[in-house]
Amino acid sequence: MKVRQWSRDLGLGMRFAWSGGREGWVRMLLTAVGVGLGVALLLLTTALPNALSVRHQRDEARLDYTYGPSRPKAANTLVISDVNTSYRGKDVRGRLVEPEGPRAPMAPGLDRYPAPGDMVVSPALKELLDSADGRLLRERLPYRVVGTIGEEGLIGSRELAYYAGAKDLAPRINGWQTARIAEFGRPQPAQSDTADPVLILLVLIVFVVLLMPVAVFIAAAVRFGGERRDRRLAALRLVGSDSRMTRRIAAGEAFAGSLLGLAFGTVFFLIGRQVAGSVEILGISVFPSYLDPTPALAALVAVAVPAAAVLVTLFALRGVVIEPLGVVRTARPARRRLWWRLLLPLGGLALLSPMLGQGRSNGSFNEYLVIGGVLLLLVGVTALLPWAVEAAVARLGAGSVSWQLAIRRLQLSSGSAARMVNGIAVAVAGAIALQMVFAGVESDYTKATGDDVTRAQMQVQLPRGLALRPAAEKFAETEGVRKAVALGSASLGDRSWKEDQSTSVTTSVTVGDCASLREVARLASCRDGDVFVARGGDFDQDAAKLAEPGRTLYLDATYGVDQGPEITWTVPKGLQRARAITSPNGSRTSGFLMTPSAVPPEVAKVLSGTVFVSVRDSVPDVHEYVRNTTAKVSPLADAQVWSATESSKKFTSIRTGLFVGAVCVLALIGASLLVSQLEQLRERRKLLSSLVAFGTRRRTLGLSVLWQTAVPIALGLLLALAVGLTLGAVLLKMTATAVSVDWASVLALTGAGAAVVVAVTLLSLPPLARLMRADGLRTE
Repeated sequence: MKVRQWSRDLGLGMRFAWSGGREGWVRMLLTAVGVGLGVALLLLTTALPNALSVRHQRDEARLDYTYGPSRPKAANTLVISDVNTSYRGKDVRGRLVEPEGPRAPMAPGLDRYPAPGDMVVSPALKELLDSADGRLLRERLPYRVVGTIGEEGLIGSRELAYYAGAKDLAPRINGWQTARIAEFGRPQPAQSDTADPVLILLVLIVFVVLLMPVAVFIAAAVRFGGERRDRRLAALRLVGSDSRMTRRIAAGEAFAGSLLGLAFGTVFFLIGRQVAGSVEILGISVFPSYLDPTPALAALVAVAVPAAAVLVTLFALRGVVIEPLGVVRTARPARRRLWWRLLLPLGGLALLSPMLGQGRSNGSFNEYLVIGGVLLLLVGVTALLPWAVEAAVARLGAGSVSWQLAIRRLQLSSGSAARMVNGIAVAVAGAIALQMVFAGVESDYTKATGDDVTRAQMQVQLPRGLALRPAAEKFAETEGVRKAVALGSASLGDRSWKEDQSTSVTTSVTVGDCASLREVARLASCRDGDVFVARGGDFDQDAAKLAEPGRTLYLDATYGVDQGPEITWTVPKGLQRARAITSPNGSRTSGFLMTPSAVPPEVAKVLSGTVFVSVRDSVPDVHEYVRNTTAKVSPLADAQVWSATESSKKFTSIRTGLFVGAVCVLALIGASLLVSQLEQLRERRKLLSSLVAFGTRRRTLGLSVLWQTAVPIALGLLLALAVGLTLGAVLLKMTATAVSVDWASVLALTGAGAAVVVAVTLLSLPPLARLMRADGLRTE
């Protein structure tokens, strides 16, 4: 019987929503838009696991490992070289390919391989090369574009990638850059890494922090038009409806709005899905086909949103007395109680407290306690903010006319003002906590590279056998380059490299002119033709054993997996001594040093070259000029920009995911706040028109709207700051990390939240001007 009564009353409310005339339609449309924005983001979240999985599968399918057993040339082999580069901060995936037979494995996304001198490119790379911004990159890729890579060969719609045809790659097989392969993909299952408890904790918190504001927005959206709806429900009491039936009818109206919101959210998601194909956020892009929501999670959203709409409406009406002659909301409401609101954040702290000091060495964190504790703390923001707004505005009043209008409005409806900023307060609180945790544990996932960026800012690795002096001269002549130091290197041993090396004694030989050699050793005197032995570095004893004049040493002539010819070198008489010093790349190695005239021709053929490049950072695109010179010196040369530190890829990817999600949530915040602001202005249309009719200046009303937004958001941001710092400190204690606050980042996040509100207020001023016209007093 109760189920039938509930169904009947909910159905009646849905009919009222659809047949409520223009006023009802506008109210339901606003509710649907607000709910739809939240649903779209929820659907996007449910699609993320599939998108990440597809990106991983696409990346795995095109893997071309350049290490492994040596393969002979055959009808089913392909020689491929990794020639990745970067352009203005974006990675460019490049491959040189040379099929050796009709059955050579085909790379995903290609139907045929380009001929030597041609290349096939990704759509995004073709777009870049055709634009004015791609001028410097076109100089680096001197190939003719003959096609595009298909979607199955790319991990994102904005990925920059190409395959270029080449010839005579086989002699360059080296076991790290160039290889002969018979198939694409991972040759054996990937080894699963040991899970890092701190990284798992970060992932859990990121999802909670990003999804919590969405739930808050949906809960606020289903209450749009609440005051007018409650006054209209009084008419139902007049015709015989009891209070419970009236509440169920109101829930039915919210239910109808949430169902329409599901439809709107689906449309918004489909539109956003298409737009995602042309957008790149922090280097991450996807194809629309990647964004397929998980059916189970999508079904959960479809059930949870309407159910939440009904529950939120019933909860909101618990303190509203709807009588046949009116709604007892216009009277002064009872003061909000604080004690039960404090129980929420205290409960969250209680759930997290057992894990304080656990760190990463005591197993994984309890995910249920983590999620529950963080949720209670963030929900505590939504519970405390209405009390804080009410308590603050009760003590305000004196001031200009616009200030008094705003404060009086807040005193009458502090709950509506708090609901408007609840979402942004939750988002800022979570972001502050996460920023504290990321800043606190960053040092654990960041290590020094050893590169001395004061001596060089770029390093270029040259293929084996390339002449060093001409290459160094080309780099020295490049625009923006201050200095270029070229050094060649190879390995020496006391026995043939074709034999077992387990008991051999080895050292290194470094070749360069006197100025270059002084970058790796302290030389008393130097002239072309000298040979030195450097002592005082790593593997010093090995170098001392081999530095015997007249001794025959063997050079490593193995080129990757292929055996080269046997090359020997006799230690000359008159060997000079030198002191090893730290090189620009952080190494300090003992071994032989040779000037160019002392290098036999057969030794020069096996030297691998390195060029340390010092640049002027004030020259725009100086890194691109160096990379272009690198490509001219050799297509197989590799240029890298140095940095003093490098971060863990997993840590960086989680932080990037947070930033991408934060951008989406901020966009939702702005859109939802704008809808909420417009709904509140629409409800006050007659009041605004009346004030204008009595002579109130439009500027005064505009400022009053600004104050009505500024006061709650200031209180909300202060509360978010307190809760965020508390949550961040607790999470740092859980990870056994010293508590510290990066105030610059905290203030930046708080400022970003305030900026969103200011932007929304400015966008609401044109509708406000239209609502202040005299025809707003018209009634029927």
